[in-house]
Amino acid sequence: MTTLVVVRHAKSDWSGSHADRDRPLAPRGRRQAAEAGRWLAAHGPALSLAVVSPAERARATWGLVSAELAAPPEVRVEEAAYTFDGSALHTLVAGVEASCFALVGHNPAVEELVLLLTGHARPMPTSSLAVIDVDAGTLLAHGRPPS
Repeated sequence: MTTLVVVRHAKSDWSGSHADRDRPLAPRGRRQAAEAGRWLAAHGPALSLAVVSPAERARATWGLVSAELAAPPEVRVEEAAYTFDGSALHTLVAGVEASCFALVGHNPAVEELVLLLTGHARPMPTSSLAVIDVDAGTLLAHGRPPS
C-alpha cells in the first residue's frame, strides 16, 4: 500500500511586498501548522519522505509539522511541487518511490490532486491534511486544525 499525506501550506502573511515564493507564514499559520503536526504525530502514518515545494510558506509549514513528529522523515525540496496544477502534482506523486510520504503544496493543485487520486472533491484550506491510500484510491482521513 502506498500512503500519501497531502498537506496544504499554512496561512501565509500577505502584509509585506514579498514575491509569491518568499511569503512567510502568518501567526495563525504557524499555530495551525504545529497543530497539524501534532495531529499527524498522533494519528498519521510513519513517513519515510516529505516532498516539499520550495516556496517559503511550504518549507516553513513542513518545518513546523515535522517538529511535532517523533521521527521526521527525509525532506526533498522539489521545484515541481511549486505548482497550482493538480495534474502536475499527480505526475510528481507517480514518480516518487516511497511507500509512505507527504507532499506539501499549494491550492488549487492539492485539491485537484485529492480529486484525481480519490474521485472525491474535498476542500483543502490552509493547513489541511488529506491521508490517501493511493493504490486503492481511498481517502483515509481529511481535515484541518482549528483557527
